[in-house]
Amino acid sequence: MKELLILLIIVCEFIFSNESKIVDRIIKLTDYQYNIIQDYEVDILVSMKVPAFRMPKKRYKVYFMQPDLIKVKSKGFGILPKTGIFTSPNDNFDNLSDITIQYLDDKNSNDIILSGLVIVDSLKIEMPNEYSKLTFKPIVEVRIDTSKWVIKSVITRIDTLKLFEIYNDYDIVDNDFYMPIESEVKYFLKDKKFSNWLKKDINTVVGEESNAETNELVEGNISVKYSNYKINRGLSKSIFEK
Repeated sequence: MKELLILLIIVCEFIFSNESKIVDRIIKLTDYQYNIIQDYEVDILVSMKVPAFRMPKKRYKVYFMQPDLIKVKSKGFGILPKTGIFTSPNDNFDNLSDITIQYLDDKNSNDIILSGLVIVDSLKIEMPNEYSKLTFKPIVEVRIDTSKWVIKSVITRIDTLKLFEIYNDYDIVDNDFYMPIESEVKYFLKDKKFSNWLKKDINTVVGEESNAETNELVEGNISVKYSNYKINRGLSKSIFEK
């Protein structure tokens, strides 16, 4: 019996050690694909259905340069969601712990899901006490297309309650690059303690803060469409200094 227990422990250590290496490999490949794009400019059309925010469809010109330079041009007030759109896979996964792999039953799919616990200290949210901090454990599920090494969706939830979702559709753009052509961001926040977290995530990029009538966002949908990509043309850093 003792020998069997030791063998079981060894097998478990081998399995989890291998899974950890596979997780690291998946993250590195996804991040490598992301970093192929050194810079780009793109036109973005944003439409919102979010309580407390009234904004018509808005057009932006967005400039991006690795690792994290972003410049947004638009007339008047406008907002964009930060999470999952202008952040690298590596930065996103750095905010997760205990990451595991979920393989899909569909044999024709190249998708896998990496699931992990959000590191609470990485969130821009103030917890009322240490107990709340310990019991607040959002789970993030990241769906990755391993044929292209791109992130197709990100779902954040607590148990079965969804808090945040983002879905990306991709296509070949600028003749050679596999990039998102549309993103859909959904929020399902029905608890006041999440309000500040959401407000920090919906980033005001131009203009003034919204004069919302309420301080709490309950549920919302943001659609982002991308067009007219110009990729790896060698943007000047001076664009981001203005």
